[in-house]
Amino acid sequence: MATSWPKSLDTIHGSAIAFCDRVTKMTQGALTIQPFAAGEIVGGLQVLDAVQNGTIECGHTLTSFYFGKSPAYSFDAGLAFGMNARQQNAWVYEGGGMKILRDFYAKEGLINLPIGGTGVQMGGWFRKEINSLDDLRGLKMRIGGLGGLVFAKLGAVPQQIPTADIYPALERGTIDAAEWIGPYDDEKLGFVKVAKYYYTPGWWEGSASITGLFNAKAWAALPSHLQEAVEAAAAEQMMLMVARYDARNPDALRRLIASGAELRGFPQSVMDASLKASLEVYKELSDKNEDFRAMYESWKTFLNNSNGWFRIAEQRLDTFRFGAPRF
Repeated sequence: MATSWPKSLDTIHGSAIAFCDRVTKMTQGALTIQPFAAGEIVGGLQVLDAVQNGTIECGHTLTSFYFGKSPAYSFDAGLAFGMNARQQNAWVYEGGGMKILRDFYAKEGLINLPIGGTGVQMGGWFRKEINSLDDLRGLKMRIGGLGGLVFAKLGAVPQQIPTADIYPALERGTIDAAEWIGPYDDEKLGFVKVAKYYYTPGWWEGSASITGLFNAKAWAALPSHLQEAVEAAAAEQMMLMVARYDARNPDALRRLIASGAELRGFPQSVMDASLKASLEVYKELSDKNEDFRAMYESWKTFLNNSNGWFRIAEQRLDTFRFGAPRF
């Protein structure tokens, strides 16, 4: 299993290791999966290709990295202004998402398994403040996938850069901003040393679900009971990875602020324009790509229905709790 992550990230790469260990234990050694960090077999952005062509049997990646191959790869990772982690899981597991994703991946010679998630991400590190849309024009930002396409509509210049190259690019000024995940991982990667403005929210990644990709032939060669063990271990990581981030991000954010990070929220004008641009992108992609259109109709219908419920229950309680005095 090649991952898209460096070994230093004990959250996301560590989750791949934990998944492999669980498969070994659950199958009593009948199936072992050996994880490799980005660059050990293939680069972090080449994982899908390597699984597809059979260089490796499986990978652990964010499928929105492969947006350039097909925009439909965005859906199991999560779309801009889309679902939170719970809603995304509900769509995939109970709302018809898994079937429509499996149908798409089957055409690509792949089997997809939801295998973890980060929860909502931060908006990234900027070398200068963003006070209006004018500040985005010409700004070079490390951001890929659909989010990058939206930023391009706003005048920014998106760059897809592997994890290990983000820090030096920011340090040299080759890029002006970069998004990664959130406080715990961002602290490990040292971004506060080279870009002090830390923005929220990461509206392009409200769930950021990680995908396990399996070569379809290698998967078919596994007996059904081993396939079920793999699926169970993957589902376990959907819970555990999010829990790991939720437990570690609060303290990491405090440390980053103590180290000089200046927390900022994207201005309302930027948020409004970003939503408008996102909806335009969805319309354009639906008109051009049948796979995207089919997934988008399913995803959009579920999102609107789910938002109605979350607004009634979750949002009201959370808004009150977050504004209430501490216990």
